[in-house]
Amino acid sequence: MDRTKLDERRVALMALRDEIEGLAAANAQARETVVLDQQSVGRLSRMDALQGQAMAQETGRRRALDLKRIAAALTRIEEGEYGYCATCGEEIVAARLDLDPMAAQCAGCAR
Repeated sequence: MDRTKLDERRVALMALRDEIEGLAAANAQARETVVLDQQSVGRLSRMDALQGQAMAQETGRRRALDLKRIAAALTRIEEGEYGYCATCGEEIVAARLDLDPMAAQCAGCAR
């Protein structure tokens, strides 16, 4: 992969990382423990709040995983390994990296 394309991918990955970190910070309150006054809030409202909390926690878990994948991709760029399958060593097709710039495996090995 040429240097210009690697630089574009690095910039895109860093922008994605910044976006995910910003979203995580903005939604931190939604992941906190649900505390509701049982006297003033109905059962369905409590269930909605608990469901919202669970969804926010799962979203946070997925964001953390994406941040790890981004960090790994940036490391691969720095080490000259980006664009090559971590399993078989073959080059990952550009179309796959266009769809998922964090991809560490070729389509064949990712199955």
